[in-house]
Amino acid sequence: MKILLIGGYGTFGSRLCQLLSNKSQLTLLIAGRSIKNAEEFCKQQTNSLAKLEPLYFDRNQLDIDNRLRSIQPDLVVDATGPFQSYGNDPYRVVKACLATSTHYFDLADSSQFVRDIKQFDQEAKSKNIYLLSGVSTLPVLSAVVVRRLAKNWSKIQSIKVGIAPSPQIDIGLNVVRAITSYAGQKMHLVRHGQLTSAYGLIETMRYTISPPGSLPLHNRRFALVDVPDYYILRDLWPDIDTIWVGAGTKPEILHRALTSLASLVRQRWIPSLYPLSPIFHRAIKLIRWGEHRGGMFVSINGIDQQGEKHERSWHLIANENTGPFIPVMGIDALIRRSLDGKKPESGARTAVMDLELEDYEELFRKYDIITGQRDSKNLSNTSLTLYQKLLDQAWYQLPESIQKMHSFKTINKVAGIASVERGTSMTSKLIALLFGFPKAGQEIPVQVVFRPDANGELWTRTFANKSFSSWQTQGYSQSDHLLNERFGPFTFGLALVIRSGQLHLIVRKWNFLGIPLPFFLAPTGDSYEYENNGQFFFHVEIKHKFTGLIVRYHGWLKSIS
Repeated sequence: MKILLIGGYGTFGSRLCQLLSNKSQLTLLIAGRSIKNAEEFCKQQTNSLAKLEPLYFDRNQLDIDNRLRSIQPDLVVDATGPFQSYGNDPYRVVKACLATSTHYFDLADSSQFVRDIKQFDQEAKSKNIYLLSGVSTLPVLSAVVVRRLAKNWSKIQSIKVGIAPSPQIDIGLNVVRAITSYAGQKMHLVRHGQLTSAYGLIETMRYTISPPGSLPLHNRRFALVDVPDYYILRDLWPDIDTIWVGAGTKPEILHRALTSLASLVRQRWIPSLYPLSPIFHRAIKLIRWGEHRGGMFVSINGIDQQGEKHERSWHLIANENTGPFIPVMGIDALIRRSLDGKKPESGARTAVMDLELEDYEELFRKYDIITGQRDSKNLSNTSLTLYQKLLDQAWYQLPESIQKMHSFKTINKVAGIASVERGTSMTSKLIALLFGFPKAGQEIPVQVVFRPDANGELWTRTFANKSFSSWQTQGYSQSDHLLNERFGPFTFGLALVIRSGQLHLIVRKWNFLGIPLPFFLAPTGDSYEYENNGQFFFHVEIKHKFTGLIVRYHGWLKSIS
């Protein structure tokens, strides 16, 4: 199978090539306007099983039909963009594919481009070829996720989607151009059941991407973006009330700068941000900090078959450089299907019904991309304990002894033996004294009393005759999906993370009397619960970069009442 990959050495084309390179049945023509870049990229792919060939190709050339006839590809993939700027004849490549009876995919994110591909449907069917547009994260992955979430529902009322790229990845200039082309400009979204006007990057919302049992992303600010989903998802669910899609970039200072400049466009103080695209692109490359992780969420509200309203959400986290592979996974899945004899049906359309979430999940596992689902019915279920609500579906990954320790619904006492270490610096000793942490020692009797109620759990720990308490509650707002633990005036937002059967508690936020404190100054430490021979064990460590160890205690507990 010969594939002409236009933009094959670019941000997304190069990732698609890497996904496809393990298939010896393929010949990949790495095409673009720089033969030098194409040649260099091909030389770098030393482990490719697919045959790679560099090729000069300009999608704007006048004789593109004849060019395709001379190349004779089985499939053309357009991975260039920005599709918002394809000029007066945006479907030149599509028309050339029709003229040469060549199959076609693209990664278009332009609402109008993806929506209007259907104008070629009858002609594509008459030539028995498929022309699939927008085979990317939006709208294909978002659509298959919504279908999964809405299973056994009678109605979907609203859909919200957010993309949160890692601040450390290289975002291509064409991606920046696509965003600046509509920043502050009038666009459409679905609200109150109608297509209505809004302005790109003006509306914002905050959200925490948090697959149950995994380390969440820090709460992000998302700004409204122009994507095909407003049309495509509305076609799939015509009676939907709201569709909202946003992007949440880091660092937030750049995100706020972009949305502020979009407001100037909205107020017509400046005509467009598009000419500033190279400046934004350089700024993104220079100003980058934060965790090298990105993510995505899809949240739907609706009515189930019992007539109850609730929310379901799907969360994805991609570590390090795996995020940019996600937009091209849909095309990889369709090509894999074609190689297995399951070609898409002929016609011109989006690919929202040509794939299912299972097609993506196979690749997610390969690239260690984490996903998970949450259901608001669990949060409102009074029969569930605090930890059961926060962990949601991940609760069942815990060993039995840890589940029992967090299943108390009335006052309960557990007891055991612990060893305690204390920091030696004067500052660490003072902090330990202020918080009431236990003194150092070995084989110390320890008791913990749990007092749960509708609002949270009060934990009172007693080491020998020394007691200290904390109040644990469910996080909300920017601490959403976190366990909030309050010691006096300090509150710590803790992520509940399951690793190899251990329940880790990791600090993600902290505040003093409700005033947020800088995360880089937060205390750290390795704190977790685990099971050994059916027995519950704990290991708690609190330290700080400026003081060193403050306290570390570990031991075992069992129920005595």
